[in-house]
Amino acid sequence: MTEHTPSDLSAATDDSPLGPNPTLLIVDDDVPFLRRLARAMESRGFAVETAASVAEGIAKAKAAPPKYAVIDLRLGDGNGLDVIEVIRQNGSGTHIVVLTGYGNIATAVTAVKLGALDYLAKPADADEIFLALTQRPGEKAEVPENPMSADRVRWEHIQRVFESCDRNVSETARRLNMHRRTLQRILAKRAPK
Repeated sequence: MTEHTPSDLSAATDDSPLGPNPTLLIVDDDVPFLRRLARAMESRGFAVETAASVAEGIAKAKAAPPKYAVIDLRLGDGNGLDVIEVIRQNGSGTHIVVLTGYGNIATAVTAVKLGALDYLAKPADADEIFLALTQRPGEKAEVPENPMSADRVRWEHIQRVFESCDRNVSETARRLNMHRRTLQRILAKRAPK
């Protein structure tokens, strides 16, 4: 997003939750979300670099290994796990949070084995991401006080099927045994609380 000089990086202290190196790489192909998250993380003290593809994420991770990373799992040109692997090969001790619009246990396990600290389902807000990035090793995230509503669980399921069908509305409607127009109305709405 913005270029940072070494003097910018020294502004963060060891006392801050970010430590002396607040560099953050965000990799996500949803460009409006990427921009919003980058602004939100900069306002929380991070020195943010962004990438909208696996290739760009790998290039930026190799050029300047970040201390923190937020990586979308499914990107237009591949899998965010490839970016995590490159970051881990540099042995930089990067705090990694994986974001995804369609979570499942297998990919969560793989992400954690590769070194991700946390695995958040979209839409995750900047506060959730900040807390996940700054948690200390061994700390457990708080269990939500209220479980997801039935409407939210349904919406999440529809989103997972939609993503697994490569965002094809007709195929998703067929798999869900739902009328195409009904599905389009659901997809056009915001996620329920």
